Amino acid sequence: MIYTNIRSAVFLERPNRFVARVRLDGAEMTVHVKNTGRCGELLLPGARVYLEDFTGRMGSRKLAYSLIAVEKQREKAPPLLVNMDAQAPNRVTKEALLTGTLSLPGLGRLGTVKPETVFGSSRLDFFVRDEAGQEGYLEVKGVTLEHDGVASFPDAPTERGVKHLRELSELAERGLRAYVLFVIQMGQMHVFRPNAERHPAFAAALRDAVGHGVEALAYDCIVTRDTMTLHAPIPISLG
Repeated sequence: MIYTNIRSAVFLERPNRFVARVRLDGAEMTVHVKNTGRCGELLLPGARVYLEDFTGRMGSRKLAYSLIAVEKQREKAPPLLVNMDAQAPNRVTKEALLTGTLSLPGLGRLGTVKPETVFGSSRLDFFVRDEAGQEGYLEVKGVTLEHDGVASFPDAPTERGVKHLRELSELAERGLRAYVLFVIQMGQMHVFRPNAERHPAFAAALRDAVGHGVEALAYDCIVTRDTMTLHAPIPISLG
């Protein structure tokens, strides 16, 4: 996945979940934030952030810049570049499914990859069918929270996430393949864990889903200022 016209800026503040104030080339301005999550451990005053510049291709946009990535400072390691674009996990997942770089356990080569499929009262991220006719459903969760190489989700309570896990469990009980993929929007992670401290119900729902046959996967990414690529699986600890 490639971004174009990337600019470097300094984060100042986040007046609300949709916008941020940054300093770009010495001038303060308001930019769109492509992630409505809290991201409180990332968007700290003085943090280096990266913006996609839409000048000349605004369309119906009101703001010329979107904040897509941030450098997270760490005490005992170099800064970690974290992609913050909430749409990026689905985009890189689709690319990986279509190219075959992401394989789903129990399914062969995919013949169908259909985004945004309704099941029950939810819209799951992907419906897939392999060339032998086996079908499955995949829900994708973007991960931006980490501590000492441990990635975790969610960064805030998500009843919607719990609902998705329950519906994936129902699919698995019907004999269909069901998957939840945690796309870690950074590299250098060595394990993924559900964030039981922030949302115990999500951690419990994930353990229950796996117990009912849902396949849980976690992949880290190669992140640069203007790209993000699904990289490699990392272990999951359900605790």
